[in-house]
Amino acid sequence: MNRKYLAGIAAASILTLSLTACGGSRGGGDAAAEGGSNEGAKIGVAMPTQQSERWIADGENVKSQLEDLGYEVDLQFANDDIPTQVSQIENMINGGVKALVIASIDGTTLTSVLDQAESQDIPVIAYDRLINESDTVDYYTTFDNEEVGVQQATSLLTGLGILDAEGKETGAAGPFDVELFAGSPDDNNATFFWNGAMKTLQPYLDSGVLRVPSGQTDFEQAAILRWLPDTAQDRMEDLLTVGGGERLEGVLSPYDGLSIGIISALTSGGYATDDLPVVTGQDAEVGSVKSIIAGEQYSTIFKDVRELGKQAVTMVDALMKGEEPEVNDTETYDNGVKVVPSYLLESQIVTVDNYEAALVETEYYTEDELK
Repeated sequence: MNRKYLAGIAAASILTLSLTACGGSRGGGDAAAEGGSNEGAKIGVAMPTQQSERWIADGENVKSQLEDLGYEVDLQFANDDIPTQVSQIENMINGGVKALVIASIDGTTLTSVLDQAESQDIPVIAYDRLINESDTVDYYTTFDNEEVGVQQATSLLTGLGILDAEGKETGAAGPFDVELFAGSPDDNNATFFWNGAMKTLQPYLDSGVLRVPSGQTDFEQAAILRWLPDTAQDRMEDLLTVGGGERLEGVLSPYDGLSIGIISALTSGGYATDDLPVVTGQDAEVGSVKSIIAGEQYSTIFKDVRELGKQAVTMVDALMKGEEPEVNDTETYDNGVKVVPSYLLESQIVTVDNYEAALVETEYYTEDELK
C-alpha cells in the first residue's frame, strides 16, 4: 500500500460539516456569564480501564489539558467494573464537579447516576463511547466510527490483494478464507465499526470472493465482550478447530488488543510468523505497531487521542464560559432517547508503509518507543 492511497483514504474520512449545537447548555453557564465563577472549577473525568494503554493516554491527555486551562481534575479509572464506575461518578458529583467527561464501560448503565448530575445542573460529555438511554448526556465527541470500520475492511481487502494501492479492484477471484471479529456488544461504537466493515465486505462475501469457513457472520457471533484479548484468543482457537482445517488468509479484527490475542492463537495453531493471515486492528497501540513493523499484524487504524482529548477539553471550557460547544454532527448518534450533538474526528489506516509518517513524524511515538 503506498502513501498516495493512504492519503486518499484519510482525506475521504475528513468531515467538512461545520454545524454548531442548537439549544441551551446546562452547567453553570449563567454563573460564568455573571462573574466567571467557574474559573478553576473541578471537572470529573471517568475512564473505563487502565488495562489498555489507549485509555491511560486518553485520561492523562484530558487531565493535563484541563489543568493547563486552570481547572482542577478528578480523574478516575474503573478497570472495566460497572459498579465501580457508577460509584466513581457519584463521588465526583458529591465532590462538587461542575462538568463530567465520561468514557463509559457500558453505555446503558449510567442513567440513574446521571439523573443526579442533571439535578445539580452538571453537564455531561460522552467521550468516545456514547451513553445510551439517557437524556442527560449533552454532547458527544468521538471519531467517525462507521468510517473506522470501512477503513478496517478496506485494509483487509488491500492486504489480500482484492484491492490495489489505489483502491481499485484487481480482479482477484479468490475465494479468500477469512474470519470476522467484532467489539464488545455493550460498547455502542462496536456496532458502528461492524456496520462500516460489513457494508464494505458484504459484496465480496455475496460474490464468493471472500468466504468465512466458520459461517459466523453475525455481530452476536463475532462480538468479544469487554474487548478482552484472552477471549479473542480463545475464539480464534475455536475457529481454527471448526473451520475444517482451511488455511485462513485474513482476519477482520476491530481492535489491536484483540489482534494480539488472535495472532497468538494463530501462531500456536501452526501459522509461521512470516505466513500469518492479513490481520487488521485499531488504536495504533505500541505492541501492535511493533507487530506491524515485524510483519505480523498487517494494519491498524490510528485515532489521534490527543485531538480527541483536545476536543473534549474545548467542549468543557466552552460550557464553563457559558458558551455553546462546536459540533459537526447532529443526526448520527441517537442514544435511544435523543440525538446527541456530536463532534467527529478523522482516523487513518496505518501499515508498515506509512507508520513513520503517521506516528513518528507527528510525534505520537518516538522511534525508540517502537523498537
